[in-house]
Amino acid sequence: MSHTPIVIVTGAARGIGRAVAERLGTGGAAVVVNYRSGVEAAEAVVDRIRAAGGRASAVRADVAVPEQVQRLFDHARQRYGDPDVVVHSAAITGFTVLADATDADYDRVLDTNVRATFATLRAAAGAVVDGGRIIVISSGAAVVPRAASGLYAASKAAGDQLVRVLAAELAERRITVNSVRPGPTRTEKVEATVPPDRLAAIAAEIPLGRLAEPADIADIVAFLASDAGRWVTGQAVHAGGGTF
Repeated sequence: MSHTPIVIVTGAARGIGRAVAERLGTGGAAVVVNYRSGVEAAEAVVDRIRAAGGRASAVRADVAVPEQVQRLFDHARQRYGDPDVVVHSAAITGFTVLADATDADYDRVLDTNVRATFATLRAAAGAVVDGGRIIVISSGAAVVPRAASGLYAASKAAGDQLVRVLAAELAERRITVNSVRPGPTRTEKVEATVPPDRLAAIAAEIPLGRLAEPADIADIVAFLASDAGRWVTGQAVHAGGGTF
């Protein structure tokens, strides 16, 4: 891409989404930092990108609501132009064994995550320039069965299948569509909710010997978003440090 790449990152205020936004923004892209809550965190991401000489703006939108997704994409076009790259990182988690899961649990996790992925991919398919990139942050949970992860895993697996189909649909426009499946990753939410001894035990089970950092995943996304990733499409890239 000879011009400044225009990038939309959903769920970019925290965790992997934040790392992706900062990686691409400090690498020369103009980034739309999407968030649903936590305006201060989103503005901090914008400030870090601008401090590094990049361009960025924060936009509040719940990407599980199609009308708000459209507003997010409209902002990107009006502020910078048609997007070259869309990275969908926004998602919620939820862990309940299936025997105890309620209809409300299903609605909260499946409906929210799958609808958000669908709405974002649909908007991206109509907005991304020819030769662009669409990337979804999935999860190793989609391929590794673990107790209590059923609803979350199903939501991520559904997103992976949407990615495969969209890759076929957009291939004639040279738009690549891929997902990245992180394994255990040291995000703020993980550190706040998982006891340190449990984190250490999880790290000990990873062949590469540690939890992923959000920057590890952001580097993979940056590769897929770059010209170097032009021949990879319709794939779910495993990023679990050897755990799957």
